[in-house]
Amino acid sequence: MTNLIETEHFLKPLFGLLDETFENHHGYFLNTNTSLFQTLAAISAQQASIPVGGKCASLAAQVAHIAFYLEVLERAVFYNDNSPADWDEIWRTVEQVSPSEWDALRDNLKKTYARINERFHSNETWNEDAISGAMAIVVHTAYHLGEIRQALCVLT
Repeated sequence: MTNLIETEHFLKPLFGLLDETFENHHGYFLNTNTSLFQTLAAISAQQASIPVGGKCASLAAQVAHIAFYLEVLERAVFYNDNSPADWDEIWRTVEQVSPSEWDALRDNLKKTYARINERFHSNETWNEDAISGAMAIVVHTAYHLGEIRQALCVLT
């Protein structure tokens, strides 16, 4: 027996989770004013350049990694491009950032998120790849948001 769910019953909470993760509080899992973009707005380039802990990457690397993850998922979900990605490159190369580099990293993340968010909102085919991709973005980004917010506790 097949149980079908109306697409709108799935998409409304999914889009709410995406929005809460990146932009606006909806009460799903974050406190008010703790979305990714709200959190990043309060971080200086100097703070973003500090490696957190003995072996952890800088906050700038965390932000670059999130944008990279979104781009890889976008290619996989919407273009069926599963070519290998160098997941370690960012962790090896992104360290200290100037104020303009920090602004560019945050702007790139915002543009990347806006583009993929628009793709999901206009998507008419919610197959397994699209569903798992959107859910993976929420989970993966929430994990890194937690790391960033925890690091801020150490840095301030």
